[in-house]
Amino acid sequence: MRALLAGFLRDEGAATAIEYAVIAGGISIVIVAVVNGIGLNVAGRFQSYSSALK
Repeated sequence: MRALLAGFLRDEGAATAIEYAVIAGGISIVIVAVVNGIGLNVAGRFQSYSSALK
């Protein structure tokens, strides 16, 4: 039992998975922010084109 517990405490695989999850979460937040900014810019351009055509 003691060897099993010691092996569990030495295992760093879960820490690596958590690090990758944090990195993926950060990247996804950046992607959402960029896409949102581009969407607002495009919507503004379409609005100005629509009012210019009227």
